[in-house]
Amino acid sequence: MQPFPNSLSGRQNQANPLEPLISELREGLEIYWHTAAKILSESGVRLADPKDDYFFLGKNFFSALFVYSYFRVGIPRHRRVFYVAANQCLRGMVTGCDNLLDDEYKMTLDTDLPLKARKFRSILDIMVSDRVLFEILLDYFRSNSLSNDLLIEASRASLTALTRSGAQEASEEVGIDKRLSPEEVLAKVHHFKTGLLFLCPWAIPPIIEGDRNLAASPITNALYKIGMGCQIMDDMVDLLSDLKRSRHNYIASIIEYGEDKQASRWLRETIQGMPAQFFAEFPSLFSTAHATALNYLEDGLSGLFSQDHQLFVKPAVLFLSQRIGVDRIIEAIDGKR
Repeated sequence: MQPFPNSLSGRQNQANPLEPLISELREGLEIYWHTAAKILSESGVRLADPKDDYFFLGKNFFSALFVYSYFRVGIPRHRRVFYVAANQCLRGMVTGCDNLLDDEYKMTLDTDLPLKARKFRSILDIMVSDRVLFEILLDYFRSNSLSNDLLIEASRASLTALTRSGAQEASEEVGIDKRLSPEEVLAKVHHFKTGLLFLCPWAIPPIIEGDRNLAASPITNALYKIGMGCQIMDDMVDLLSDLKRSRHNYIASIIEYGEDKQASRWLRETIQGMPAQFFAEFPSLFSTAHATALNYLEDGLSGLFSQDHQLFVKPAVLFLSQRIGVDRIIEAIDGKR
């Protein structure tokens, strides 16, 4: 079940908070793609035309939440479109870096490079996204007669926002020598890793809008909570792989500092396998972690959506749970009962 459709009309409809914004999302993504195509036009690398699903809501759900956050504070439509394009640049850089760190490939730009050339594909995604950001910033600032000093500030702010999260990732690249308490994982790891990462879409807008207080508003706090909830769900799905790679994991810390010796022993002896198998054996641990994730997500989404749109909180939580993979763990637990 997908609680939100893949394509919407763009027609103003107060019953659906994403409907009046979906055309803006598409326009911003098209700006990113067309600029990338122009940059690569004489590079020897061909950028494929975007497939229909490139614009699907399911593939751009977080981007939709970000553009909704701009809508909530009253940013005009034309600047919301611009911020969508800028955010897609940041997304391309973050995804490319994650690909390199995790030795995988989640596509940002569909090119004619060999699919097995995962590392260079990721490097290209990072380089092109960085150059797209430069070009669209330069074009916007020139078109709106904004100063070069402000342009430089916006460019630097985008990098600062990314490096605060990236520095935490770098600290785990060689593994960890101490497992932090669950509270420390949230405050010292996930705060930077994902909480602040969800604030990156708000690095540039306060500078252009001329209101630096926008970076610390109830809306950005709501996005922070959504990021934290998603990261805890990620930890549930990535439990065994994080243990194998010696990385911080909220659930692993719950086990380490808890009193369930059987769970601790099972985890240390069973690095292989699926997290669903582990949680099926220890459902109370799942319930503890899941409740924390849901609290963050529900608080964040309730704060993001306006009073008229609160009915979308639960469908959004369900969508994220399915997308991250927690629903498969729930199925395993239900099948064990």
